[in-house]
Amino acid sequence: MTLQEIVDDSKRIVFFGGAGVSTESGIPDFRSQDGLYNQKYDYPPEQIVSHTFFTRKTEEFYRFYKDRMIFPKAKPNAAHKKLAELERAGKLFAVITQNIDGLHQAAGSVNVIELHGSVHRNYCMSCGKSYSLDKIMASEGVPKCDCGGLIKPDVVLYEESLNTSDIERAVNEISKADCLIIGGTSLAVYPAAGLVHYFKGKYLVVINKSELNADADLVINDSIGEVLSHISV
Repeated sequence: MTLQEIVDDSKRIVFFGGAGVSTESGIPDFRSQDGLYNQKYDYPPEQIVSHTFFTRKTEEFYRFYKDRMIFPKAKPNAAHKKLAELERAGKLFAVITQNIDGLHQAAGSVNVIELHGSVHRNYCMSCGKSYSLDKIMASEGVPKCDCGGLIKPDVVLYEESLNTSDIERAVNEISKADCLIIGGTSLAVYPAAGLVHYFKGKYLVVINKSELNADADLVINDSIGEVLSHISV
């Protein structure tokens, strides 16, 4: 079957996406040849984006975070826009993303489950006050709250657990779906990748530029934006 035929035959689609969905908006991933893990810094990127590093070397963390993890000028691409269109048409019931850029919401998607948090949400670790991305971008050095407390991005760092309610929502949506489309992810990051095992529906589709060992009904090795843009709703 073609992807169009699967979409047409499906009543409850869920999309599970990773970094490859946002690379077409100019946001680098972590593991590709040009990804963050293959760039040179004073510390390995995996170490910088850990809870321990954030606590011990907060200024160094924010220098890297502002330079390499925040892309305020990035715009939704064809994949983001088509997923939002599918939701408006009543075909797509949820977007589950490992990305932290907020581009799904910017494209118009409503039911978005952000497993790893969002750069657009930030909070004071002392009083809990919320701050937007603008506060982080405008701060020199380490962002501080009006109360003097340290502001932390609401993103899941290494050594931190995923939000339990987000996991429960994702499991619920995947288990009820009759079609699960996996896009732009190597399925290498756990526990997020393990959520796929809860799918018991009719069609499992994988869209990824690089090949994956996936037992799917349809595998497409191509640009996710290009593939989805050809789907008619």
